[in-house]
Amino acid sequence: MLASPALADETPAAEGFPIWLANYKAAATARGLKPEWLEATLSGATYTERAVQLDRNQPDDSGKRNIFADYLARQLNQQRIDDGLTRAAANRATLLQVSAKTGVPPEIIVAIWGMETSYGRVMGGFDLPSAIATLAYDGRREALFTRELDSLVRMVGERGVRRDQLKGSWAGAFGQSQFLPSSYLNYAADGDGDGLADIWTSRPDTFMSIGNYLQKNGWQRGVPWGFRVGVPQGFDRASVANPDKPTSCIRPMQVHSKWLPAAEWRAKGFTPLNAMWPADDVKMTLVEPDGPGEGAFLTTASYRAIMQYNCSNFYALSVALLGNALQPAFR
Repeated sequence: MLASPALADETPAAEGFPIWLANYKAAATARGLKPEWLEATLSGATYTERAVQLDRNQPDDSGKRNIFADYLARQLNQQRIDDGLTRAAANRATLLQVSAKTGVPPEIIVAIWGMETSYGRVMGGFDLPSAIATLAYDGRREALFTRELDSLVRMVGERGVRRDQLKGSWAGAFGQSQFLPSSYLNYAADGDGDGLADIWTSRPDTFMSIGNYLQKNGWQRGVPWGFRVGVPQGFDRASVANPDKPTSCIRPMQVHSKWLPAAEWRAKGFTPLNAMWPADDVKMTLVEPDGPGEGAFLTTASYRAIMQYNCSNFYALSVALLGNALQPAFR
């Protein structure tokens, strides 16, 4: 969720920030970033306590059990669906062109656009150099945010992004697609043919960038994300437990079963709910976000591409189900 930015904070934690920033610039220069890029990007950067507070108050860190149904009720409301249908219809031709190029269904692109920024309306107001530098300085995720700060500097130096464009979320995401700086460098794409990758004001560029991200992170052309599924009574979940422990996205991936072909899930008695089986050889995993008996989904490699966008089953399922609700706009 995006929050309002705070002014620079004069707290004890802020006292060492200028020294850290000077040391960062020296180290970044040694890594090959040009001093003029660093000055252009970091001019006016200040310690932002609010970013630290928000970083330490994430749902996964709260100690409370989060329920997918509660999350979905907040995210997949009728207003978001209605707005999505309207925006999808208004941009239908462009979205179909992007889908043809990337293989990602247009409704999934719109769903991510809607989940990330309410269809371009809420992009965040934090100063990105201040927020990202603060989080790198804070140290809880120093390596991650140092890399993102390097990428932000490269955006300014290599891609010509203006300093006044560097506004976004407390965690460093920006634009209508809410890319981190590293994602912008790797996946932002020109969708309107003007030679720029403008995810701030250009919808074609935003759509192409989202589609490009999903395509390059495993979306399989012609393979839908999956569906809700009925689990046969008395099913032995241990029989499909994944023997391979996840090495990234660990907590969300722990509720995924091993891969089995769709035909094998069907033979075990699983039943799609308001959906059709994919081809028999399409591999699928069982995902029960709240545990056995609390709602189940069979998902494909295309679903995993959504999880690359945000490492959360709650998020990925919400995007997928919003996409289902937006399909009428493209029929």
